[in-house]
Amino acid sequence: MALLKYQPELKSALKTRFEYFCEGIAIPGEETVLNEIFTELHITEGGTAGVNDEHEVRHIETASRKPDRPETTIRREDIFKLPPGRHKPIRTVMTMGMAGIGKTVLIQKFTLDWAEDQLANQDIQLLFPLTFKELNVLKEDEFSLVELVHYFFTETKEWGLSSFEEFQVVFIFDGLDECRLPIDFNETKFLTDPLLSTSVDVLLTNLIRGKLLPSARLWITTRPAAANQIPPDCVDMVTEVRGFTDARKEEYFMKRFKDQEQARRIISHIKASRSLHIMCHIPVFCWITATVLEDELETREGGELPKTLTEMFIQFLVVQTKVKNVKYDGGAETDPLWSPDSRKMIESLAKLAFDQLQKGNLIFYEKDLKECGINITEASKYSGVFTQNFKKERGLYLVKVFNFIHLSVQEFLAALHVHLTFINSGVNLMEEGEPSFQKSEVTEETLLYQSAVEKALSYPDGRLDLFLRFLLGLSLETNQRFLQELMSQTGSSSQVNQKTIEYIKKMISMNVSAERKINLFHCLNELNDRSLEENIQRYLSSGSIFPQKLSPAQWSALAFILVSSEKDLDVFDLRKYSPSEKVFLSLLPVVKASNKAVLSVLKLSDRSCEVLSSALRSRSFRLKKLDLRNCSLKDSGVKLLSGLQSPLCDLETLSLSGCLITEEGCASLASALTSNPSHLKKLDLRYNHPGEAGVKLLKAVQKDPQKHSCPLTIDKNTVSKKLKLSDNNRRHPDLNPLL
Repeated sequence: MALLKYQPELKSALKTRFEYFCEGIAIPGEETVLNEIFTELHITEGGTAGVNDEHEVRHIETASRKPDRPETTIRREDIFKLPPGRHKPIRTVMTMGMAGIGKTVLIQKFTLDWAEDQLANQDIQLLFPLTFKELNVLKEDEFSLVELVHYFFTETKEWGLSSFEEFQVVFIFDGLDECRLPIDFNETKFLTDPLLSTSVDVLLTNLIRGKLLPSARLWITTRPAAANQIPPDCVDMVTEVRGFTDARKEEYFMKRFKDQEQARRIISHIKASRSLHIMCHIPVFCWITATVLEDELETREGGELPKTLTEMFIQFLVVQTKVKNVKYDGGAETDPLWSPDSRKMIESLAKLAFDQLQKGNLIFYEKDLKECGINITEASKYSGVFTQNFKKERGLYLVKVFNFIHLSVQEFLAALHVHLTFINSGVNLMEEGEPSFQKSEVTEETLLYQSAVEKALSYPDGRLDLFLRFLLGLSLETNQRFLQELMSQTGSSSQVNQKTIEYIKKMISMNVSAERKINLFHCLNELNDRSLEENIQRYLSSGSIFPQKLSPAQWSALAFILVSSEKDLDVFDLRKYSPSEKVFLSLLPVVKASNKAVLSVLKLSDRSCEVLSSALRSRSFRLKKLDLRNCSLKDSGVKLLSGLQSPLCDLETLSLSGCLITEEGCASLASALTSNPSHLKKLDLRYNHPGEAGVKLLKAVQKDPQKHSCPLTIDKNTVSKKLKLSDNNRRHPDLNPLL
């Protein structure tokens, strides 16, 4: 009977809270009905809760591609539904996804569906959605689980709800990556009493452990980099939000605009620009793009629409400033764009973005804003880049926690700060330590860009990749014309730009990782230089590639073209190009983006093995079949392939035939497969020296022996007549025995 009282009132409260949606901060009168704008997100089963320290910009290209194999798609309403073949009930679901991919909107839609009785076949009786940003504020306070629910859902206290054991309760915790609570699963004491008061981190830890209210179900969302905060044995299912498919991108814009002809024109423009089309995989970027292009189509007569990321973000800044001038300052659209107040606020926000980016912070507090001279009251008057770049959490109190609407916005503003600082004061914020080039050889402005390139290349995780693209894009005079009143002077000379282009091409030719080179090609695109790409395209158009004629930079250009191609990469065969280590290292991004890679006959050095191992640990690695036959790996090479044991590696087929592997190497493989046994289905170790001990080690970890080995008999009618065979035609004294 109690449920009949509690549930309808809770659903009513949640419907009121979640039925409206605003991209950015909620501005009275500008909210949209969520059900009218919501576009289905692509959610898949799988993924891993392992550590991922790569910058998310690397994942966008991979995630935007069509899947290489059939995927298990999860409908949001089936998030707790038991998949076929599984019998253990799902208590805790972890949903991962990069920033801006739609995790929070997904939670909002799920909650609204439950409140409106739209979740079919669900036995959820009470639903309590919370964010980690809300919980952070209570770091110093103590609550019981019941008191915590009363605190955030005051209606439950008024109803007299004091126990959850008799109900099927679901707790949603959104944004684990924003958690600032000291969650420690090793040292935190056990707690089982929902009425006992303790710190919030102890409550959460025991709730996730299953010690506290084990009957409850949990749904936790996070960016991949923070997923390892929760032990894998506390998570029953991992899912991934992968943003919009190509079809959903179009659906979004058709819903976003009432003028369908305008929507079709925008879709056509986005499709024509590969970089924009890829970025629209992220829902937040779709909103940024829609905001800019809607304004451009309404105010421009003819002319070019933004094609590069820098152009798009500059126009986004301009559009939001115009909105602020008209909406809050009472000005007209014909008034000067940059008032002193607007200029000061942009400069302050840009400084905040840069300072926090250097510290690796994506959320910040009131003190951080004050350090950058930002008046919160004044900042709240701005929309778009200003007000909408901050989010204040709901509740009975003001949670002074702020963040930019997307990491890319923070990176753009950070680049703008570096650019403005140099133009207005001559200070190079990128200069740290001694550069690899002679300062006397370049001008101060050229030094700025070359120092930025060096600094970005120094981070293996790519944390400054997008920042660098924006900074170089801002160097173009064509991009600066909208920012003239923000700086004392504008425009880089064509000579400076050309020197920067030449320097980037030089870096592409040097011993820089393949991922870093891919980003350098994106940088060249921001500088409107596509000469290397065009050169390789001519080779491709001719129908033949001559390895001896290609420079290192041209090999890298080929990799960029193949990875950026609209075509899905099914099989990459290195032999088609050149089975050399130099070419392999240059084309590594293509290997990572393919379904199957054939690297056979390639003589892999220790360095190549280490690079390949690092790729196996990468979240952007989508390879399922790897052919390393006759690569002379030996035991030392197998040991270096430690990436096989990473939970991020989901390789299914590995061919190591004829790689001179002995018992020692088999022990390394067995260890790796024991650490990560769930994905590899076939291991080919024919023509090696495993010995009885090696065979025993591998058979101990294989679930189905027939998947990992097969008997082989040599046909005497086709084999060399000089070979002397034994062991029923399966062995030669000078060749590797067969496993």
